[in-house]
Amino acid sequence: MAHTKNHDYHLVDPSPWPFIGAIGALLTALGAIGWMKSAQGVSFDIFGIDLTGWGLFAVGMLIVLYTMFGWWRDTIRESIKGDHTPVVQLHLRYGMLLFIASEVMFFVAWFWAFFDASLFAGEAQQFGRIEATGGVWPPHGIETFDPWHLPLLNTLILLTSGTTVTWAHHALLHNDRQGLKWGLALTVILGVLFTATQAYEYAHAAFDFSGNIYGATFFMATGFHGFHVIVGTIFLAVCLIRAAIGQFTVEKHFGFEAAAWYWHFVDVVWLFLFAAIYIWGGGSHFHNTY
Repeated sequence: MAHTKNHDYHLVDPSPWPFIGAIGALLTALGAIGWMKSAQGVSFDIFGIDLTGWGLFAVGMLIVLYTMFGWWRDTIRESIKGDHTPVVQLHLRYGMLLFIASEVMFFVAWFWAFFDASLFAGEAQQFGRIEATGGVWPPHGIETFDPWHLPLLNTLILLTSGTTVTWAHHALLHNDRQGLKWGLALTVILGVLFTATQAYEYAHAAFDFSGNIYGATFFMATGFHGFHVIVGTIFLAVCLIRAAIGQFTVEKHFGFEAAAWYWHFVDVVWLFLFAAIYIWGGGSHFHNTY
């Protein structure tokens, strides 16, 4: 009787994942520094231990990925056990909304960097950085992507994926299991297609990440968005597996809702990227040798 639950909250069981995840994050950070140092041809030693190279980074990433798998697996098990009461689900929704809000501010930083470099290109002269832009935007010698070619195709792909994930959501609400699975499957396929198209686009870029401010701001903004697309695709693929084994119901499916919210966020960010970076900030010197 001492352990009788007389409240709507879920007191989580002791978990090793925060500690293991913290260790993985530390090793990943140190490994990333060592990897970048090796690229510069210098060593990176801590307490006499040579951490130069990519090995430590790989170990850290494996630990982080294992932590993500184990932690989310435990969360799904808690949901199946019935620990996610309506009150807990409400708090999960608040948490997801706050997470998306933090992601919005993350992308605001990259937009800020791009607009600072593009709107005030002439001010580089005051700081001796005129060689970086030539006082104009895009900088002299930069051949940008034609926004009405692959970028437009990727825009249509993402907008279509937003439609298919909404179809899947409505199918779930109406207990249409086949519609749910087909909608999720098509969304995952479109997510993979977007990533493949962007990889092809990057492979044919006429400018590099390093050596110019345009390449740095372009690849950081669009590259991080591409990373989010990959994360969202994995998120939806897990939801597809869960849907196939019947873990979502009309009354209880927050895991799917969170994935759908995240995917719509990715869609909206891309629309801003397409309009601001590819169309407005791309100038007229298009590179068309895809």
